[in-house]
Amino acid sequence: MRTAFLVSALALVFAMSLMLGSTRLTGVEALIALFARDAGSAGLIMTEIRLPRALLGLLVGGILGLAGAALQGFLRNPLAEPGVTGVSGGAALAAVIALYSGFSEVSLLALPVAGILGGALAALFLVLLAGRGTDETTLILAGVALNALAASLTALMLSLSRDPQAALEITFWLMGSLSDRSLVHVYLAAPFIVLGGILLLQTGSSLDGLSLGAEVACSLGVNPRRLLRLLIAGTALGVGAATAVTGMVAFVGLMAPHLVRPWVGHVPSRTLGASTWCGAMLVLFADILARTFPAGSELKLGVVTSLLGAPFLLALIIRRVQGDP
Repeated sequence: MRTAFLVSALALVFAMSLMLGSTRLTGVEALIALFARDAGSAGLIMTEIRLPRALLGLLVGGILGLAGAALQGFLRNPLAEPGVTGVSGGAALAAVIALYSGFSEVSLLALPVAGILGGALAALFLVLLAGRGTDETTLILAGVALNALAASLTALMLSLSRDPQAALEITFWLMGSLSDRSLVHVYLAAPFIVLGGILLLQTGSSLDGLSLGAEVACSLGVNPRRLLRLLIAGTALGVGAATAVTGMVAFVGLMAPHLVRPWVGHVPSRTLGASTWCGAMLVLFADILARTFPAGSELKLGVVTSLLGAPFLLALIIRRVQGDP
């Protein structure tokens, strides 16, 4: 029943995202525009503008929510989210380098490919550390260091940029957005996001065992190193690809697991699937807010998720300080 409610709510938000735009279309007109071969301008609006945006919101939000739930389950830390691995920072830095160097102008795919490679390099560094038997705390510190290094190098390139237009483009891209994305971006990111999601979903039973304690998990046949590698590889593929096509979208991986736990309980394997649906819904809802915000111009998606997520994080910290569960 609860899963059906989440799926129904996600379908409703997805439909709202498809219907939202400066050109008003009825539900029937939108359906015809999506599936008819010769739907004219309405068909172009639906298939080239609204559908890619909604699909990317679905994919990006889903993988961020799933990665957040998996990382919180593995690290047993309710404040963990995909950013702690350094993958988001690595993907963003590589994309910024592509923008700064002009490589992004070579092809429409240059920017996403650069972001995916950057995320993969950051993940490879963590995998090598994991292969040495590094504990979770050290890996978190390594991810924080990677993010800090990526942010510093990004700021350095912005400072050295002689082209104000290029610096402005980099700044806007870092804010995160689903606008001006095409089906090409969907086709490029979707395989990596889906593969990353499959790897993360395979960690469910191991995370259940780990929630009972490391010694009990090992007695149940859980291999911590294999689990860690699955988490890092899944996060690298999924979150790296998502960041590559949309820029930085913060706090979704933090909020989604906490929002669904009152519904599905604290069993990690149940949280994974529900967080995927919830993360997708959060991104689509935030994108709707970004488009309808009464400011005269569209807000950036990352700005909206940060405005929603920062108070949420603060509330979690206050609860932990007060000793609430």
